[in-house]
Amino acid sequence: MDKIETMRAFVAVAQDQSFTAAGRRLGLSTKLVSKYVQHLESQLKTQLFNRTTRSVSLTDVGAAYLERCRPILEQMDELDDLVRERQGALSGPIRLTAPTGFGSTRLTEALIPFLQAHPEVELDMKLTDHRVALVEEGLDLAIRISVLRDSALIARKLADMPLVLCASPDYLNRAGRPRSPEALPTHTCLVNSNQQEPNIWRFHKAGREHVVRLHGAVTSNSPGALAQMAIGGLGIAMSPFYPVEAALADGRLERVLPDHATDLFGVYALYPPNRHLTRRLRALIDYLAGELGPFKLPE
Repeated sequence: MDKIETMRAFVAVAQDQSFTAAGRRLGLSTKLVSKYVQHLESQLKTQLFNRTTRSVSLTDVGAAYLERCRPILEQMDELDDLVRERQGALSGPIRLTAPTGFGSTRLTEALIPFLQAHPEVELDMKLTDHRVALVEEGLDLAIRISVLRDSALIARKLADMPLVLCASPDYLNRAGRPRSPEALPTHTCLVNSNQQEPNIWRFHKAGREHVVRLHGAVTSNSPGALAQMAIGGLGIAMSPFYPVEAALADGRLERVLPDHATDLFGVYALYPPNRHLTRRLRALIDYLAGELGPFKLPE
């Protein structure tokens, strides 16, 4: 039994804490994954996992082995990548994560021509509105929309992403149109709970910063869900431009306080600094930098 394949099975089980999920990740049966891990444990003469009917967790030895397995497998992948790169055509896997709404719309639209042009590239895209640890999850690349925080990851900005304050005409006709940021706490505000300070909104006008603290707001970790709530007349949303672009264009939403500037988000590609950036990853990042955006608010 191939040692590298048993190590890959072990790492997948450790990442997913499940033999079944690891099998799905690797395209193998649960029984075969279990057989690989058992063979590895037999070779090492030690137990790598604590197993119960409900959970799978690493032993102390298993955790130490995992830490040393990952760089070995990464080096093996880099060797494979080197051979592929010498052959000319882009090929091999790209494991990518992105926000659900953006990933299923604008990002997917941009990816389709790239994948059609490079049919030997194998894309594994994990969409989630939660932050994902790239190394621990075995991912190559993250697409994130935010104000970039300090990070151990290498980041490249792909596009600017305006934030827009907006609400439906129906809501504004009922509740009134706020004339200043200070009026917002009297309104129902729809807040993205993924933000670093979700209940604080910042505005800028004539060199002055307005900081608004919100209370009793409706919250969600999905910008797309907040956009739909705003369209449905539930309140005022501070949204990245992409999920509200169409509704602003056709009048289902209108901008609120358009004379006050909001913070500017960016669309970023992030990847681990200690991982070899393959030619296919470099090509994808360069391609997305040319295809995404510009995202411009309506006048």
